[in-house]
Amino acid sequence: MNSSNLKTLLTEYEKKRLQAIYEAEERKNNLYKVHPQLQKIDDEISKEAISISKQMISHKDASLLQELNQKINDLKKQKQSILSSIGKDETYLKPHYECEDCMDTGYITNLHETSMCHCLKQKLFNLEYNQSNLSNLETENFEHFSFDLYSNEVNEEKYHSKISPRKNMEFIYKLAHIFIEEFEDGSKKNLLFTGNTGLGKSFLSSCIANELLKKGKTVLYQTAPVMLDTIMDYRFGKENSSKDIYDSLLNVDLLIIDDLGTECINNMKFSELFNIINTRLLNSKKVTKTIISTNLSLDNLFATYDERIVSRLVGHYHICHFFGDDIRFSKKG
Repeated sequence: MNSSNLKTLLTEYEKKRLQAIYEAEERKNNLYKVHPQLQKIDDEISKEAISISKQMISHKDASLLQELNQKINDLKKQKQSILSSIGKDETYLKPHYECEDCMDTGYITNLHETSMCHCLKQKLFNLEYNQSNLSNLETENFEHFSFDLYSNEVNEEKYHSKISPRKNMEFIYKLAHIFIEEFEDGSKKNLLFTGNTGLGKSFLSSCIANELLKKGKTVLYQTAPVMLDTIMDYRFGKENSSKDIYDSLLNVDLLIIDDLGTECINNMKFSELFNIINTRLLNSKKVTKTIISTNLSLDNLFATYDERIVSRLVGHYHICHFFGDDIRFSKKG
């Protein structure tokens, strides 16, 4: 992890947090001016809350404590009634944080444990590893997905399939959504996209990444050559290499490995690739899923990689074969 990047991000988080708090205070003060009874109620709630704290410290009459709690509940109901009458609710008066999980601090504290929030992890991934790969999420999402780019023609001789490219894509599209819906189930399969370039494999990977990011999942997107070269740099102790990237490859919620089969092959890289795939399948600490994209056919995968790797792919991945005409030309048209 680059400490400079982390420091920069935490500075941005502090600014966002303070801005959200300031805007909430502005909304509240403006509302008080129009509906002064709301301020009276809030002041009364604060007063009663202090009284409850004093009663709890002094351990006095429990019936009095119950009476104070009931009074606060009645005041809150009055407040909710007024807010409802003007089309507002309690959330209007609270800070609207970009990430409600960490309240724009970057960290989450549970009991005695503090851990980095998924939102901060993702921003670090984007800065350090995903700079070019996940830069087009505004356009590469399901809202911009079109089946019209795929032919309705059934041509077994041309496509080596008894269904049309469009029908095939509709099936893969459904699998993609099932993958998203069942992401938390570690027993469900990962995704392997095979097929020639220009058929939408990377685009669909980005669509899936987009949806999972919305759900608060972390996503790391690497091409196979870059990923394996980075691991080799770490293994050989090359300058500027870091264990952080290796740990991230093993533990990120969704790892997308693009262009499998374009890397320079040797036994060490075979071993590292197997370790990444296998460890993510067996991860006992959390659910970790993987999408692998390749231009290689299944036969070529068997010819290129050893049995250990291919057996994991065949046994634990939905194999989605993309076929048809290059959709990049369809888009231009």
